Amino acid sequence: MAQKKVAKKKTTKKKTTKKTVRSRSAARESTDLEAYVSTRGRADQVRRVREKIKELGITYIYYQFISVTGRIVGKGIPADHWERTAERGFQLVYGSTANLFVDRYGDYIGYGPEAMELVGIPDPETFCQLPWDKRVARVFCVCFRNREERENPGQALTSDCRGNLKRFHQQFQDKYKMDFRVGTEPEMMWLKRGEDGKPDGGFSNPYCYHIDQFESLRPVFMKVIEYCYAMGLDMIQGDHEDAPGQLELNWTFDDVVRNADRLSTYRQICAQVARENNLIACFMTKPFMGVSASGCHTNVSLWKGGGEAINRLHNKVLPGMDDVFTYRTGGENTFMPDTDDMQMPGKIGLQCVGGIVSHLGALTAIGCSTVNSYRRLWDVGFWAPVFADWGYQNRTTGLRISAPGRFEYRAVDSMVNPYLMGSALLKAFEDGIDNNIDPGQPENRNIYQAMEAGKQVKKLPMTLGDALARLSEDEVIKSSMPDEMYKVFHWYKNDEWERFMATVTDWDMDTYLDCLP
Repeated sequence: MAQKKVAKKKTTKKKTTKKTVRSRSAARESTDLEAYVSTRGRADQVRRVREKIKELGITYIYYQFISVTGRIVGKGIPADHWERTAERGFQLVYGSTANLFVDRYGDYIGYGPEAMELVGIPDPETFCQLPWDKRVARVFCVCFRNREERENPGQALTSDCRGNLKRFHQQFQDKYKMDFRVGTEPEMMWLKRGEDGKPDGGFSNPYCYHIDQFESLRPVFMKVIEYCYAMGLDMIQGDHEDAPGQLELNWTFDDVVRNADRLSTYRQICAQVARENNLIACFMTKPFMGVSASGCHTNVSLWKGGGEAINRLHNKVLPGMDDVFTYRTGGENTFMPDTDDMQMPGKIGLQCVGGIVSHLGALTAIGCSTVNSYRRLWDVGFWAPVFADWGYQNRTTGLRISAPGRFEYRAVDSMVNPYLMGSALLKAFEDGIDNNIDPGQPENRNIYQAMEAGKQVKKLPMTLGDALARLSEDEVIKSSMPDEMYKVFHWYKNDEWERFMATVTDWDMDTYLDCLP
């Protein structure tokens, strides 16, 4: 009898094991990762990338995603493995989303060494050849939790800022039937490299809009533009700005995700051109006091309908997938005036202005995300947007209506992570639209003169520490950094602030060394 009972027990155990395996298999099939890989039309895109690999002679591919600070990270894999990587992805430690940096106590930010590895899945539509080495291509990726995680295997990785933006934009489109289009104006400085490899001043003089100074950097910016065209950036204008070696080059606006990808690509291109010319491509906000900083004004609008326009610059073989060279165009711009006042935005535009103005404090932690960012806000006299107000063509406010149908968010600098910024602005828009937030009357006076006349105006946070505190209190903007994204961002940036506060600087020595009476 005892032997029969034991046998029965073993049989039951085997049945349970089979059921568990089937359950795990079903769960695996329904994960975010597997759903992403099996998206309708993706298999055809994967096949077309293989055709591009053969056509262009690609032998190596950078699989890249974006860290919390906007750095490009990832892996390089031979092109022979494209199909397998497109389906299975590649693995990399979770901590790479925080640059794999440690905090001031020596702990890895966000994730410890015991954590599993994320899975990066490439977006085939972003495949593009690198013009400076045509054997190599790049593709942007979305990140997921590991398939073998005990909790939420294959779920979207919430510390993946690019993946978050793609999801938030899709949710916004589904809810409001509008898409978010963005144009960024990244300023940056070309610095001379000294014999020690460190910066040795700006390449040109700080004369704004002077063609003479622009011309001095012609070999540099013409090479940048050449590479930009080859990677899908439709360049529209450029000029020399107020600081030494400072240029601003602009490209056509597009949907929020593709514009963020292009800003990341632009930074990669500038880094390459700097290597070729023994210069430093500096996106640091304020390397010099007494001259303008490097802002990244962000022009925004919401559209209904529209289609795709092809960048006609390439009339032969495109050095990448079609989507890299297309732009969202046409449709109804919901920010356009809907009254006789050709400056006042329409209803949706005003609601979105209200949403941004209501959350400017928290947004500043994302748009001005470094300790150095606040040097820009404190160096008065250079049109820094330090006041939480809005107006028409008013560069003393944090937000201005720069043209009918769009407005310019000014409290952003060139160190911004555009994926975090895009997600945060979408949440501010949603709050403004859902709650019909009134932004108040526009301020058309110089804000300093308005204050002298008695106007009460709130300042933006004037330190990174203050901005992080404002963000911690704002649930709307925090929702743009779901779950682990906020944990990683706050940990990383709070550590940056603490490191600064714990550092003795040259200013400390100059001010306090001779303290005897």
